[in-house]
Amino acid sequence: MSTPQGVSAPNRRLFLQTLLGAGAALGLSACTSAAASGPALASSAALPTAVPTGTGLRIASALGAEQLQLQLSGLIKQIPFTVSSWPNIAAGPDVINAFRANSLDLANNAGIPPIQAHFQGYDARIVALDLTRKPNYLFATKPHSDIQSVAQFAGKKLAFSQGQAQGVVLLRALREAGLKDSDVQLVPLTSNQFLTALEAGQVDIAPLAISQAPAYLNRYGSDGAHTITTDVVDLLNLLWAPAQVLADADKAAAVAAFIPIWAKGLVWVYENPTVWEQEYYVKTQNISLTQAQQVTALSNKPLLPPSWDEAIAWEQQTVDLLAQGGYVKSFQAETLFDRRFEHLAAAAVPAQYRS
Repeated sequence: MSTPQGVSAPNRRLFLQTLLGAGAALGLSACTSAAASGPALASSAALPTAVPTGTGLRIASALGAEQLQLQLSGLIKQIPFTVSSWPNIAAGPDVINAFRANSLDLANNAGIPPIQAHFQGYDARIVALDLTRKPNYLFATKPHSDIQSVAQFAGKKLAFSQGQAQGVVLLRALREAGLKDSDVQLVPLTSNQFLTALEAGQVDIAPLAISQAPAYLNRYGSDGAHTITTDVVDLLNLLWAPAQVLADADKAAAVAAFIPIWAKGLVWVYENPTVWEQEYYVKTQNISLTQAQQVTALSNKPLLPPSWDEAIAWEQQTVDLLAQGGYVKSFQAETLFDRRFEHLAAAAVPAQYRS
């Protein structure tokens, strides 16, 4: 794998081409409207309260996690429609591509992919959210590194994905340390390339998900690799769907019915850590029980607020941050949220998971 050398700032056109990718190009040249299964529903119309028989959704299940948590908890039996597929699609750019190709109806991502989709001219909406108060990402160094703080990122090569949460976490950390993009070398990669780039020494720093960090440190910690912790959080864990899906009354009803089940699934995982560690991390992700426990210790308690005001303000700050760097054009972040769905997740969980 090769990466640009001596890059002081990422090429915006290159980023956009990378994020759109071949799959998106095919999606753009092919049919761009999904086949409707039900009557049209205006964006201002009330949500249907019943899911018609025969309705189906394709729901992303990153590394099988969403599907498995619903199976283990028994919540999958409560889904009142057919889940025709659970595609293993996780990264924001891949989700956008799948939305464009009409092969996915609902996905779980962070706050940045909806912003990137808007920038690309693709219409999608946030329909549920979970706030994260603790950092979901740690900055990992390459082996044999002496970097100990974000301030020491100056002049270093940093793995950067404009269209993913890791990229915004990095930008926020740089700002907090008083650094500009031009003070570092941003190396455009997607998150699934971060580990390889670190291991090969092609970047000095990469933001890793908390689920990746223990295994990486166990392998390279003896060679001087380590993590740098900050208080920078990626606030939003959300469900989102293409506007064309929400314009289909039957599918919109199915999305609305799924949100409470999704919310209860998050709570179940939090309340059953030993089961989740063994059944998911050990059995499906092939990490040790000790590593699984380390991941659980870093995980967030679900927080499904009845009001989205804080989330919208956070998303606006993210839009503004990206616009300042020239990565997107500024716009009103509230347009990304479909507030007809706002109350559904909070209403489904006990009070301690609402605030």
